[in-house]
Amino acid sequence: MTTASPAPRPFERLLVANRGEIAVRVMRTAKAMGLHTIAVHSTVDADAVHVRVADEAVLLGPAPATASYLDVERLLAAARQSGADAVHPGYGFLSEDAAFARACEDAGLVFVGPSAAAIGVMGDKAVAKHRMAAAAVPLVPGYDGDDQSDERLTVEADRIGWPVMVKAAAGGGGKGMRRVSDPRALPAALAAARREARGAFGSDHLILERALDDARHVEVQVLADHHGTVLALGERDCSVQRRHQKVVEEAPCPVLDAATRTAMAEAAVAAARAIGYVGAGTVEFLLASGHDRERTPPFAFLEMNTRLQVEHPVTELVTGLDLVEWQLRVAAGEALPWSTTPPVDGHAIEARLYAEDPADQFLPQAGTVLRWDAPVGPGVRVDAGITAGSEVTAHYDPLVAKVIAHGRDRGEARRRLAAALADTVVHGVTTNRTFLMAVLADPTFVAGEATTTFLDDHPVAAPGPTHADLAAVAAWLHWAREADAASRSPGRAGWSSRGHARSRQRLRVRDEVWEVDLDRHRDGLEVQVRGPSSDPARTFHASAPPVTPLDAATAVEREPRVVLDGHRVPLVVSRPTPDRVLAHLPHVDIDARDVLHAPPVAAGATGAGVVVAPMHGTVTTAAVAVGDTVEAGDELVTLEAMKMEHVLRADVAGTVVAVAAAGTQVATDDVLARVDPEGGA
Repeated sequence: MTTASPAPRPFERLLVANRGEIAVRVMRTAKAMGLHTIAVHSTVDADAVHVRVADEAVLLGPAPATASYLDVERLLAAARQSGADAVHPGYGFLSEDAAFARACEDAGLVFVGPSAAAIGVMGDKAVAKHRMAAAAVPLVPGYDGDDQSDERLTVEADRIGWPVMVKAAAGGGGKGMRRVSDPRALPAALAAARREARGAFGSDHLILERALDDARHVEVQVLADHHGTVLALGERDCSVQRRHQKVVEEAPCPVLDAATRTAMAEAAVAAARAIGYVGAGTVEFLLASGHDRERTPPFAFLEMNTRLQVEHPVTELVTGLDLVEWQLRVAAGEALPWSTTPPVDGHAIEARLYAEDPADQFLPQAGTVLRWDAPVGPGVRVDAGITAGSEVTAHYDPLVAKVIAHGRDRGEARRRLAAALADTVVHGVTTNRTFLMAVLADPTFVAGEATTTFLDDHPVAAPGPTHADLAAVAAWLHWAREADAASRSPGRAGWSSRGHARSRQRLRVRDEVWEVDLDRHRDGLEVQVRGPSSDPARTFHASAPPVTPLDAATAVEREPRVVLDGHRVPLVVSRPTPDRVLAHLPHVDIDARDVLHAPPVAAGATGAGVVVAPMHGTVTTAAVAVGDTVEAGDELVTLEAMKMEHVLRADVAGTVVAVAAAGTQVATDDVLARVDPEGGA
């Protein structure tokens, strides 16, 4: 049975029901096609990039997504108010919500995507698997029944074989998903998956699938029109994942042989035809390898994303197509002009730039972007939703940009992407930039051998700062302070009766302190750096032309020039306060604060039994109660923020004397729990 789409028709005014980089991406193509673009926004996004790009914008409501970007009635009211005759949902938010698509259709709006019925079929993993089985699309062994009791799911997990994947039937994006290898851990995994799925999708129905640990995640881009043409536009390898979220994607898959590529494309087309699919969509498969080939088909259907994918640019770069353009053309009733798949040219790789801290368990970050320098170069493309001054808030997904590179082959694409990331500057918000560079340089990735367990099996760590890095930062800060002093007392900066001036800095980088002594000579600075480890101190000679005075509130040094032992250091610096330096080098980002010049702060604000919220969010569970005895590392509360759950643990052993209740809304640095160390066992 197919799912017919509403009759298409031309449109002139397009409302983009999304935000961030995907809203900017859609508007860029829509404006090039001569369409009038309409943005929607929450109160915190009033000055966001997607609002500035649009021809007009409509306020939806307050910051929480449920009161703005996820509010169907407000979106429809915005469409009426602006005179929109079409809606593009982007990805995320309501892009795969069948009720939203149907509401748009009922309101007389062209929904740029498949029919509500098609979204509904593929949005329920259990229903989708039944439909795919009927279409002879290979499946991973699993359970998708109505009996959702823990007892039945445990029996089915034993039948399927461990390890198993627990998944939200209505889910996507890695939410409501858990891998379980120990049967004893299944009840807790089921409870967590149900809770996360209910919060994200409004349904806690779960399915089970056999976990294929040695598999690759390969997806096929499909494009279909209202005239019966369904094309497969090649595949993408999205195996590099963390917490079931894609990190690096590429096209084509580096290990797919011609026969499997053809079979996978045919299966994707069959899947789309089976539900009468229209528009751009992605059919995702697991490509088995190693011992898994003995337990499952060579490739098996995973799910279908009935929307544009985050990683669609890699397909665009290797095919030369603009997928957003063809989404819009198909929605207006145009026929696809090809009868066969367009040829693939070269290779493309995409890296997702997230506002997150890889050194702190990839905790999402929030803040103001003080500087944003997007890379440029041959074959390089950047899709971004930020600019200098943008606010990255805890209310939405932490993806801020995508950096993509195309090359004649995989090696050239990888090298171009690594160079582009080295040139990408983000100040004010911690990102995963250097982690992405470490992934691209890992021998397993270089060889094209990464599977879905790559980041679990090969812990990838971005490098930390070196003595030379801190010497360059300290020298720059010293000269900046001299320039500040010179602006107040011309001709007196750096003066000393000894003939040369000596100064000291104590630079705190994360939880480590670097001691720096600087002696000023006529030809520059002698900089001695002592690191936090037992490594011996190192001394460098630094020279540079004078720098200009900096505004402490907004200071950004546009062309900092530091020469260290005769070598120019490619340093890019922002100075948000007199004591703090944000420094970018190709291989590392440094956030350093000179604690000798820092203003006093309240002692004991966190640590030693005090657990605070790392960002705005909602407490979803409290694992302990007042009076409980805990050990260091025990779970205290779970915080939901930026669409993810974060487990916060005790840093000391002791007795719980305070804990936030489930459902509590908290702000950054709010106290979530207190543990009295004196009461420890």
